[in-house]
Amino acid sequence: MKTLKVALLGCGNVGSQVARVLLDDAADLSARTGARLELAGIAVRNPDAPRGEELPRELFTTDAEALVESADIVIELMGGIEPARTLILHAIGHGASVVTGNKALLAADGAALYEKADAAGVRLAYEAAVAGAIPILGPIRDSLSGDRITRVLGIVNGTTNYILDQMDTTGAQFADALAEAQRLGYAEADPTADVGGHDAAAKGAILASLAFHTTFDMKNVSCEGITDITAQDIAAAKDAGFVIKLLAIAEKFESDGAEGVSVRVHPTLLPRTHPLAAVHGAFNAVFVEAENAGELMFYGQGAGGTPTASAVMGDVVTVARRMVLGGHMGVEAASGHVPALPLEKVTTSYSIGLDVADAPGVLSAVAQVFADHGVSIETMRQTSHTDAANASAELRFVTHRAPEAALAATVEAIKGLDVINSVTSVLRVEGV
Repeated sequence: MKTLKVALLGCGNVGSQVARVLLDDAADLSARTGARLELAGIAVRNPDAPRGEELPRELFTTDAEALVESADIVIELMGGIEPARTLILHAIGHGASVVTGNKALLAADGAALYEKADAAGVRLAYEAAVAGAIPILGPIRDSLSGDRITRVLGIVNGTTNYILDQMDTTGAQFADALAEAQRLGYAEADPTADVGGHDAAAKGAILASLAFHTTFDMKNVSCEGITDITAQDIAAAKDAGFVIKLLAIAEKFESDGAEGVSVRVHPTLLPRTHPLAAVHGAFNAVFVEAENAGELMFYGQGAGGTPTASAVMGDVVTVARRMVLGGHMGVEAASGHVPALPLEKVTTSYSIGLDVADAPGVLSAVAQVFADHGVSIETMRQTSHTDAANASAELRFVTHRAPEAALAATVEAIKGLDVINSVTSVLRVEGV
């Protein structure tokens, strides 16, 4: 039986679980692939650092470059841009296939890496880069390749989903829900990449690239995080039958007579009847709409060492099996040239919260602004707040779908009305 040497770069939560599977399940992996998968070594910064799994000390090395040169398959789980990119290119240059979960690198420089792998006739596999254990990239790339995907909606960051779910189910403020997420290990000490939407944006770029056969990167993604979401926003959404989720959305539109794709990440109001509204805790889910297949939902654990290791090992087995059988190992190149649409070209729906004077004529003045900008109101809710010092009311509007530019201009015009105390929230709405 052929032996394939496997190099592991990084040994954190995911890497240590991948090493465990390679060592403990060696016989099963050989039966599935037709080759012995030999863990040749594990490159780390500090071989003596404590780890979740007891692994043989002799496997550890600080010489990542030499380890890569000895391998048939390289598993990159270091994260970040460098030295991960340099090591991946080094592996490809030496004829090794690469399995990675590095969404930041793929979103920043995926096209160049795919091109290098294709030219070298090796495989670059990355199922673990999006949504942890959920098998989503393979179905989009392969199972739906004969269909036309029109839209992808994804809850692809477990930290933000946990925070928003806690705010929804317990009434917690954002800061308290974030602190609990950090205590449980769902959020990093510096949670900026998660709560700022940047992690979801990288995954959104990858999903869009596969769904629409065109290379999209981070500069094509409009990104807005959840740091401005308040308990009042959550409560108002609940009263109206909605839940707030941070979604990565990739959607095809027709703009100026030509097709384009919008890739965006932002807090979104979803009806509680929508399948994504039922995704709780730190779980992930991806909702795909295609012309022939219709609506599809992929749900599961989106993070964690063991679940993500499952996705990594799925790629390892696929790559190893192909190496045993022979044939072309390159990456399917992006074949389309669908332009990325700027956010103002998107057609969407808004929920707008206003604090206004509780006086005659206020509603008609606000409604006139909507009409002046060609934006139609779907629903309106009013709550009066009267005290001895001041009489005010809260108005919440949900619009019909309209161009983003028209909706943004409507909000700016409303801010200028004398009867408006403040615009309390502006959130996009999907699924209505």
